[in-house]
Amino acid sequence: MSAILLPAILGYLVGCVNPAWFISKLKKVELRRKGTNNLGATNVFLTLGKRIGVFVMCVDIGKAYAVIRIADALFPQVALAGVLAGAAAILGHIFPFYLGFRGGKGSACLGGAILGLDWKLFVGLLLLGVVIALIADYAWALPVSAAGLFPFAYGISTQNAVGMAILLVPAACIVLRHTENFRRVRNGTEATLGGYLRGLRREKD
Repeated sequence: MSAILLPAILGYLVGCVNPAWFISKLKKVELRRKGTNNLGATNVFLTLGKRIGVFVMCVDIGKAYAVIRIADALFPQVALAGVLAGAAAILGHIFPFYLGFRGGKGSACLGGAILGLDWKLFVGLLLLGVVIALIADYAWALPVSAAGLFPFAYGISTQNAVGMAILLVPAACIVLRHTENFRRVRNGTEATLGGYLRGLRREKD
């Protein structure tokens, strides 16, 4: 049992490393009180600029991807070590212990975990998520659709119900972390993807 916990502990601790928080401290900006009030790449992108936002996104993707590879290498005797580490990394990002368990929404970490576990599923879910986001006209539809579909797609492709069950935990947390987005859509106050893209075009002009 202790061996099974090791990849999960490793994943959680790596996931807790939140670049958005560290950068916000350097910039002296409280991201949990600005923009989307969230310690994630999207809020950094909106609040501190595109370059820093892309950097944070790459780190969040990379940490989940890397910890899966590391866990598989360090714990070859543990079945589903990579799945445990990847799921825990997402949970660490969402619930970091040193930030009062208030972190990001886990979207970029989810992408890194999918990429680390099955790159083909990553490509497929990314393309499908983009289509869904464009149809829905909301950017968050991409990570939410990926979170909803990935555990089942993984379970079907690997025929592994245990792995699917493990991945369902962080996936559910990601969907729940987006409840505020659902609420704003219902109230008609959520920013649309089309509006954001039009704003980018105006900036270039």
